[in-house]
Amino acid sequence: MQQLASLYPQHIAELQSRTHEALQREGIDGLIIHSGQAKRKFLDDMDYPFAVNPQFKAWLPVLDNPNCWLIVNGQDKPRLIFYRPKDFWHKVPPEPNAFWAEHFDITLLTKADQVEKHLPYDKHRFAYIGEYIEVARALGFELVNPDRVLHYLHYHRAYKTDYELACLRQANQIAVTGHRAAQQAFMQGASEFDINQAYLSAVRQGINEVPYGNIVALNENTAILHNMTVETDCPEQHRSFLIDAGAHFHGYAADITRTYAFEQNEFAELIQAMDQVTLDLVDMLKPGIAYSELHISAHQRVAELLNRFGVVNLNGADIVEQGITRTFFPHGIGHHLGLQVHDMGGLMADDRGTPAPPPAEHPFLRATRDVEARQVFTVEPGLYFIDSLLADLKGSEQSKYINWDKVDSFRPFGGIRIEDNVIVHRDKNENMTRDLGLN
Repeated sequence: MQQLASLYPQHIAELQSRTHEALQREGIDGLIIHSGQAKRKFLDDMDYPFAVNPQFKAWLPVLDNPNCWLIVNGQDKPRLIFYRPKDFWHKVPPEPNAFWAEHFDITLLTKADQVEKHLPYDKHRFAYIGEYIEVARALGFELVNPDRVLHYLHYHRAYKTDYELACLRQANQIAVTGHRAAQQAFMQGASEFDINQAYLSAVRQGINEVPYGNIVALNENTAILHNMTVETDCPEQHRSFLIDAGAHFHGYAADITRTYAFEQNEFAELIQAMDQVTLDLVDMLKPGIAYSELHISAHQRVAELLNRFGVVNLNGADIVEQGITRTFFPHGIGHHLGLQVHDMGGLMADDRGTPAPPPAEHPFLRATRDVEARQVFTVEPGLYFIDSLLADLKGSEQSKYINWDKVDSFRPFGGIRIEDNVIVHRDKNENMTRDLGLN
């Protein structure tokens, strides 16, 4: 924690600077950032798991406490209204005393519905930032999530402070521990459910604490891009395993994917080839290139593998030109990473919110900005044998170029995705995932 404490003041200074500029552009006095509140399940007396507002946790690592508020104006010391109720049903958070607490003027709130007396009386020149619009209106806010403020903050969130980079490295370290445990469970013949449990146990985070629902898939299920339903029974035979799983540290996310073969066979060779594709694409990341160029290059490399492994009877350039790679690699090459797994700002051309949409032929690409130093990306090429997409391909004119016997030999293995988390520096890339020894 000593390192984080030393880096945190500069992080707060940077957020103050960004906030001041955003407020100047909008011509308002401050932001009131709501951590969020509990959501009651329909026809129930229990709440959904709480998810904190990302704009709140950008300032401080309070992730599990609803009904908190931040008052910031970019100049004065930020003010934190910290919810600490009298409650014998639930655990009450302790008074803030961590390394970050000294950077806030802190007021304790015992009753959530009495927050108004701690907020500015005249809210005309303050903007509410948060999800609960009806709460904002009831409190008298006229400005709610102003576009120009959010555009500015989202765009600049791509540039990470040293504190944020330290948190992201730690998140990767935690996640790598989980991936090693999951790989071991797979090689021991465990079910999807038990592999997932091994992962969660290793990272010491519950199912509602990891940054997204783990994708844990065996055999044909690895061709389901978001396989969120883990099977409790073991398959008769273990052939392949794909895990896409991360971890949180102080609100920052890791997002790592690996694919394994149970035996040494042609699918294992294809995994190894895809691993090299990931490494080659990471090497391409550098300030000045458009992230979309990485995506196009990924399709070229996937096409070369389809040719090399006898799946498509065309050369790589022709495979791309015919649009065949989109059947085998239907998602984007990656995305910004930070406070959110799919961090904001990837599809913006500037800090005024000018849209920078993905190319029409690649609609699932989540980032199109130019790559710059201090940005953090995932790089995650994939190659899958997805029944529904293959059926469409078989009914198309391009079917004649496909070696369908070879496709059928790969179908039982599902698919492959290899995903690393990478910090771009001015003169190098820092592959956080590989630096921790996860190959």
